[in-house]
Amino acid sequence: MALPALSGSGVQFRRILAHFPQELSLAFAYGSGVFRQTGTTPSQSVHNMLDFVFAVDDSVTWHMMNLLKNRSHYSFLKLFGPKHISNIQGCGAGIYYNTLVQCNGRMIKYGVIGTDALIEDLFHWKTLYVAGRLQKPVKILTQNENGKLQAALLSNLKSAVTAAFLMLPESFSEEDLYMQIAGLSYCGDFRMIIGEDRSKVLNIVKPNVPHFQKLYSNILQECPQVVYKHQLGRLEIDKSPEGQFMQLMALPRTLQQKITSFVDPPGKNRDVEEVLLKVAHDPDCGLVVHQGISGIVRSSSLIQSSKTILTAGFKKSVTYSMKKMYKMTKGCLRKTS
Repeated sequence: MALPALSGSGVQFRRILAHFPQELSLAFAYGSGVFRQTGTTPSQSVHNMLDFVFAVDDSVTWHMMNLLKNRSHYSFLKLFGPKHISNIQGCGAGIYYNTLVQCNGRMIKYGVIGTDALIEDLFHWKTLYVAGRLQKPVKILTQNENGKLQAALLSNLKSAVTAAFLMLPESFSEEDLYMQIAGLSYCGDFRMIIGEDRSKVLNIVKPNVPHFQKLYSNILQECPQVVYKHQLGRLEIDKSPEGQFMQLMALPRTLQQKITSFVDPPGKNRDVEEVLLKVAHDPDCGLVVHQGISGIVRSSSLIQSSKTILTAGFKKSVTYSMKKMYKMTKGCLRKTS
């Protein structure tokens, strides 16, 4: 999972990490401050906000220690103490963000998630929020020897490939695959309409294909349902009903449930396997999978965004939203120029 990022960034990441309590099961950096995106020069990248996620075994204890070290990072919620902060963290996508924080000469944003909540999302796509970020290249900063977490990280990548296969045609390019994977966590996210550059997925994938290959090439080579023509950069998959049924049965549990509730009329209560067999024979199988993913992302992104006013405070929320709008406008202008 550990991938090279911008040159010379390793020392800076370690210095930033040293400002926080070290009881972390996983810490990673992601986003345009770590991996260059289309339309961003190297000199611009070093000024972008750095995004981090910290997974912790005990959220209450970690926030208690972080309040002692970095009380100014928190909004007014610091007045209610670490237990209340942890309760807010558990809502929506299960992650608590402190944003627009000055640390070691850089502007950063960091999210805190419980290790168990992260594992649940990675295995079952309960919210597809942090799991979605880990389907794209990230810079792993620290990771303990938690075997279940390591298995969950790999399971998440395999699930991303399976879901993408179901939404792609029989033959496609590697870039098509990575575009589909990178877009999974944006399906149904209202921020892709208001607040995000609509070319975001393309901007992520285009300059980072080698990083995606390091994440997924072993999975693709070991997958029995795909012919991976690595030298040509193309793939062919089994689109028969039998092949699609196997893929549907391998999807994370929450997505299977979403697909079942979407397809199965109220009152029939057929079992999941029966519904997925029906979907496998449907010419619109890929669309049904897309709608299932959208259902997961839509609810978690709405709740998570509504938390921002609490976790960031009003002033920071407005500032952060304005920065997002500026990036979206700049992306639109870039496309029309």
